[in-house]
Amino acid sequence: MPPESISPSNLKVKRKHGTSTLAKFTFGFAYLILISFHNPTDSGAVELESSSFDELISNTELVFLNFYADWCRFSNLLAPIFDEAADKVTAEFPDKSKVILGRVDCDRQSAISSRYKITKYPTLKLIRNGLPLKKEYRGQRSAEAFFEFIKKQLENPIHEFKHLREVLNIDETKRVFIGYMSNNESKTYDTFRRVATNLKDECAFYVGFGEASRTMHPPDNDIIAFRPDRSRSVELDETFQGHTESFDEVFAWVQAKCVPIVREITFENAEELTEEGLPFLILFHHPDDIENLRKFNQLVTEELMTEKQNVNFLTADGKKFAHPLHHLGKSEKDLPIIAIDSFRHMYLFPDASKMTDPGKIKQFIADLHSGKLHREFHYGPDPTDSTALPNVKPKGTSPPESTFKKLAPSNNRYTLLRDEL
Repeated sequence: MPPESISPSNLKVKRKHGTSTLAKFTFGFAYLILISFHNPTDSGAVELESSSFDELISNTELVFLNFYADWCRFSNLLAPIFDEAADKVTAEFPDKSKVILGRVDCDRQSAISSRYKITKYPTLKLIRNGLPLKKEYRGQRSAEAFFEFIKKQLENPIHEFKHLREVLNIDETKRVFIGYMSNNESKTYDTFRRVATNLKDECAFYVGFGEASRTMHPPDNDIIAFRPDRSRSVELDETFQGHTESFDEVFAWVQAKCVPIVREITFENAEELTEEGLPFLILFHHPDDIENLRKFNQLVTEELMTEKQNVNFLTADGKKFAHPLHHLGKSEKDLPIIAIDSFRHMYLFPDASKMTDPGKIKQFIADLHSGKLHREFHYGPDPTDSTALPNVKPKGTSPPESTFKKLAPSNNRYTLLRDEL
């Protein structure tokens, strides 16, 4: 269109089928705004678009997302239930900056779908303060269950102490962050609270205001301190030295302290850990065996940090996880036991009492990566191994199958491909 045809006078008088060019221009601009944050009705979940997605999740404390596909029968069954839950949540928490239930059409919004690695429908994910939780929602799929889940997520995860002496009674087997602050209206406290909501499943958070913590911080200078798990850690107490009002800075520091290099595997977090896709190096221990927990943590910290991108370092209650021990031909009386689960097979470290021998566990991990563990399980010791007998043909074996891979998410739980319908 030539420049003169869009002059103000032309916008007022040019019409086609009774609609002015100005009106069409205005309608088109409004439509572009509407489709970026589309909700066909005034109720139900909000339909999210790529153009507004990042702004929405960065400005909303909690976003619960339903990733769906129109052709998926299970998505269609869930849709009215999710909409009902959205109405319940909106009625209880009308502040849109607090919580939103949204839905993403994975066919139309492929960029969002790819970003969160969605491969099955419907998938439900929670995003807190712009950061997605690793594990998906796998609870009951009813409006009431969704509503109760959101209510639980919005509870303040920080425990307030009224007297400083209460800090002495905090459980020493937890990794703890303590805020010593003037009041609960400061930007520092709001930042601390938001960080705590993201990491409440991994660590414990406490705060004291006014007289309860006055002796622990200078006037008008709030403090955030870290105290490690004293039952197993060799770390020291530490105070945050950055900008206490910066969410990114505080979160990075707390996350680094909160999620330890060595984690305890439970039936509750096993699925999340398997989804990370790294082999497990596991110390199976008696629940009262503190000494070997300390040794294992110290071993990882001092010798194995170069392997942290390749292996998940874990401890497991040998009484609760008796089934993996049974697969290894062991029982509670054999604890402690060290093993690698590669998600194909489980490999037993010969003698856990030798874990602190320099280089022993590091070589065990190297043998996994080189394929030696798998090869020797099937064909016996390598010919170059000093334990191999001359002129004796290696005897094949059958290593125990992985136990922990069975705790990973089922591939058959949701629609995976269009052809499955």
